[in-house]
Amino acid sequence: MVDDEITLTGLRVFGRHGVYEEERRVGQDFVVDVTLHLDTRPAARSDDVADTVHYGEMAEQIAAIVDGEPVNLLETLAARIADHLLTLERVDRVRVTVHKPGAPIRLTFDDVTVSIERERGAR
Repeated sequence: MVDDEITLTGLRVFGRHGVYEEERRVGQDFVVDVTLHLDTRPAARSDDVADTVHYGEMAEQIAAIVDGEPVNLLETLAARIADHLLTLERVDRVRVTVHKPGAPIRLTFDDVTVSIERERGAR
């Protein structure tokens, strides 16, 4: 099994996710990190972006999910992103981390994250 990776970190997108009405009304920035596991050898041989995952297009697709229909939980948002990434032809497995640095916590903190891993064909 080949376990090459393509990683995108720090994708900042405005969204309206959260349990509280205020979070949905005002919105906030979410930050997404993804790691795709795939075989990059075909792209290395051909030197053609068509033989890999175009990370610019992938970033736009992730942004559309975060900017899209609001959900209550980061777990749900991360799952939506992972489910989409697994539809990409060459992707075998993904790790998605969604950061919510502006989470409504009354104490001092740096970040809140939810990370999930999903594999093609696994449920």
